[in-house]
Amino acid sequence: GLYGCPSTVTNVETVAVAPTILRRGPDWFSSFGRANNAGTKLFCISGHVNTPCTVEEEMSIPLRELIEKHAGGVRGGWDNLLAIIPGGSSVPMIPKSVCDDVLMDFDALKEAQSGLGTAAVIVMDKSTDPIDAIARLSYFYKHESCGQCTPCREGTTWLHDIMLRMKKGDARMEEIDMLWEITKQIEGHTICALGDAAAWPIQGLIRHMRPVMEDRISQAAEERIAAQ
Repeated sequence: GLYGCPSTVTNVETVAVAPTILRRGPDWFSSFGRANNAGTKLFCISGHVNTPCTVEEEMSIPLRELIEKHAGGVRGGWDNLLAIIPGGSSVPMIPKSVCDDVLMDFDALKEAQSGLGTAAVIVMDKSTDPIDAIARLSYFYKHESCGQCTPCREGTTWLHDIMLRMKKGDARMEEIDMLWEITKQIEGHTICALGDAAAWPIQGLIRHMRPVMEDRISQAAEERIAAQ
């Protein structure tokens, strides 16, 4: 616990739902969601949706239903969806092909190589530059690193520097794999979870948007040759 002493940390969401669970009973609360993913959750939906909102819904609701029922759907329609970050900036993005059917709970998103995280759903339509979006997140985690752990202190700076060049196409193809390797050197090697949080968004970008990254590098190289 805190300072080596027993301590209990509860957030507002836990405190808010506790009286209702005590009043209506644990079986009522467990009736929502799938096994091992029971209860309700506050979902904060932002980005390219028609009506951004925070809503309490049952666990295991399909992601598409959550967005269309409460956030007015994706701007320009569901087919205009590029990708979604389902659990806040620290979890990997998932592309539309996964978003079509995925459930919003811990197990389903883990199987999709992402996570429920804070349930802060960030929706990106096809107007989004995914490289730029993740580069912006890499700056945030670089800024927030306290510097205590070497993998995080050095790694977040390297990630951000490469992502800035990647955004402009001013990078080499082999640096995509270099980015992946740096994230693996950070992930699991820090005292707190900020290192993992810095690594996972970039892993999601490489996993699902590698062709976009490769095209950006190739196009920039062609433009440099043409300008000579």
